[in-house]
Amino acid sequence: MEEFEKDYKKIGYTNIVGIDEVGRGSLFGDVLACAIIMPDSRIEGVADSKKLSIKKRESLYEKILEECIAVGIGRVDSKKIDEINIKNATHLAMEKAVENMRDQSSRKVYADLLLIDAEKIDTQIAQVSIIKGDDRCYSIACASIVAKVYRDSLCNTWDEIYPGYNIKKNKGYGTTAHRSAIKEIGYTPMHRVTFLKNLIG
Repeated sequence: MEEFEKDYKKIGYTNIVGIDEVGRGSLFGDVLACAIIMPDSRIEGVADSKKLSIKKRESLYEKILEECIAVGIGRVDSKKIDEINIKNATHLAMEKAVENMRDQSSRKVYADLLLIDAEKIDTQIAQVSIIKGDDRCYSIACASIVAKVYRDSLCNTWDEIYPGYNIKKNKGYGTTAHRSAIKEIGYTPMHRVTFLKNLIG
């Protein structure tokens, strides 16, 4: 991975935050973002969450949360996604994640630079959009892992609340089985109605 954090520290930035989201293309549930500040030392094995096994992701998730300087989670639910569209909802989740950042003692932490995976958000904080950031930037990769494991855990809970859609397995994405379930038993209050136009008429 490239040395984005180190390079920006050289020019005076201190609280450098990596940001990534998960659930953007899902038919069901929240879009979720993580904002995280990591120390200069690196955890071996950190990579884009999509390239890691479940077991590896969960192991790294624990290490990242133990070692991070600060972390925040931002969530936007399906109703808000339908209201403002998924792009704006993704940005809002990222903004919430930055606002929610706390250190290991639960004290609020303020960012002075945001490194974001392929997006720009509405903020006065300096920001850099990095294409394929979850593959190239360490703190964004850490954010991608935390966001993915956190949302997967929510999916397990949602699966219990709304059985029949196999959310635990498909994470709300539009698999053939998930789409068939929507056609057969209808959609839930947590489905994104604007994503279902071809399924519900």
